[in-house]
Amino acid sequence: MKVVVFLLILGLFCFNQTSGVTHSLQYFYTASTEISNFPEFVAVGMLDGIQFYYYDSNSKQAVPKQNWVNEAADPRYWERNTANCLGSQQSFKANIDIVKQRFNQTGGVHTFQKMYGCQWDDESKATDGFNQFGYDGEDFITLDLKNLRCIASTPESLITKNKWDNDRAWLENNRNYFTTECIDWLKKYLQYGSSTLERKVRPEVTLLQKDTAVMCHATGFYPEGVMITLKRDGEEMLDDVDVGETLPNEDGTFQKRAVLTVSPEMKKGQYTCEVAHKSGPPTFKTLIVEDGNILGIIIGCVVAVAVVTGVIVAIVMMKKKGYKKAEQSDSESDHSNGART
Repeated sequence: MKVVVFLLILGLFCFNQTSGVTHSLQYFYTASTEISNFPEFVAVGMLDGIQFYYYDSNSKQAVPKQNWVNEAADPRYWERNTANCLGSQQSFKANIDIVKQRFNQTGGVHTFQKMYGCQWDDESKATDGFNQFGYDGEDFITLDLKNLRCIASTPESLITKNKWDNDRAWLENNRNYFTTECIDWLKKYLQYGSSTLERKVRPEVTLLQKDTAVMCHATGFYPEGVMITLKRDGEEMLDDVDVGETLPNEDGTFQKRAVLTVSPEMKKGQYTCEVAHKSGPPTFKTLIVEDGNILGIIIGCVVAVAVVTGVIVAIVMMKKKGYKKAEQSDSESDHSNGART
């Protein structure tokens, strides 16, 4: 998987499926140079695609992005996580300088990134962990947890691979974290965040026609999996439709849009947008366009059971064992988190 710039990372979330069973806990670290109005280091924590944790080098403070996080944590939780982020900030600053030297680079915009975390299937109980590093938007080095070794993606990362492969303590520390500790934290967070993560909020749908485009915009929905269908005179439009990424809103909900490009001879007609979401029956809006004028807007819901198809990765809420409040940091140990390249 290509590692992308932090701003794009926030748009890469998992989807929900009616039979979903897979949960994920992910952290994204990004160090950068010479990016205007952007912190030199940012850390973001995501639970099932929802941001719950944030730190940057400007504030130098790890903070919750969801109220339920504090219910899972003891009073010193944020103090410990802030200290861990400060340590990672220093390590990443050194790492980006080291990697720049290996690529024979001096100034300019550069990023050094890390994505790590774990997944848990609450039906099969299968678990998995991942620890990946990227430089300037390309893979740099990846931990192969199954074989407990590193995979170098570039000649410049071979030095790092050899160094980490020979550090058995570092490898064993990663095995323990990703197979045990990370999974425990994932289950704890699912338990305490269930009231937020299990909610279902219907989308607000807007259908607009302007010049050579008809746009359907759905926003304010939760969870994030939706299917948008655009029709003209009752016929589903498959060509010339651009469906955008699912993006987060500041309140924890999501938005998505689909745009149909229409030729001059297609401007007239009845355009309908249907938005299917697991919160209830599909929502639809219809525009009746004649000679460039909108003659009517029809708003309604299909009286039927909503079946959301075509979604990609399953994420559902866990309603099982309870957990005590946390008495340590949920991030990796300093040795694992701050490993030098």
